[in-house]
Amino acid sequence: MRVARQVTKRRAKDEAASHASAGGGKVVARAKTRTNDPDRTKANIIEIATHEFSEKGLSGARIDEIAERTRTSKRMIYYYFESKEGLYRAVLEDSYRRIRTIEASLDLENKPPLEALAQHVRFTFDYQLGNQEFIRLVMVENIHHGQHIAQLSRTQQEGMGAIETLRNIVERGIEAGVMRKDLDPIDLHMSISALSFFNVANRHTFSTIFKVDMTTPAATAARRESVADMILRFVAP
Repeated sequence: MRVARQVTKRRAKDEAASHASAGGGKVVARAKTRTNDPDRTKANIIEIATHEFSEKGLSGARIDEIAERTRTSKRMIYYYFESKEGLYRAVLEDSYRRIRTIEASLDLENKPPLEALAQHVRFTFDYQLGNQEFIRLVMVENIHHGQHIAQLSRTQQEGMGAIETLRNIVERGIEAGVMRKDLDPIDLHMSISALSFFNVANRHTFSTIFKVDMTTPAATAARRESVADMILRFVAP
């Protein structure tokens, strides 16, 4: 299998080289567009693969289908990511990086602690609602007992950055006398994530069983404020 993979990588490398050096013709121009910008090519592959993995899971997704929907070939996917599992890990890493990057840009440290916490809660709720593929990917990875994210040290480090943000808010809240002293930032993060996660992961079963429509703008807005209110009451001294 290792020999076959090396052959596949050599062929993909040769394919990329031939695309880059060939000249003339409409087909060649299209190939150049996809191979002369490897970052763009990889981003396109990850975008399509994110949808495939979130819809079909790691086991159900097929590299052939991903290649067919991208600007590249199956060989090139293996050249960039080595295996389906490698591509899946790249998708996980990219998905977590996006939410952590936006979290880091919220400028929460310059806001009063309760205001900062409420903003963080509403952001988490809105992000998960607006990025439901992320929720499904998290569910897929939990089916695999977190074995792939365990290999992503950078993703784990970025996750701790989110905990440090909450730790800063909690410490300022305790100092200001508006938060209780026994708060654990990891436990707080878990509670915020769980309440926001449920709104997406369980909306269809919950709506069907209890005959309520969780998808209307009014229901979504009410739930968003309910979650924020619960967290603020939870941290109160």
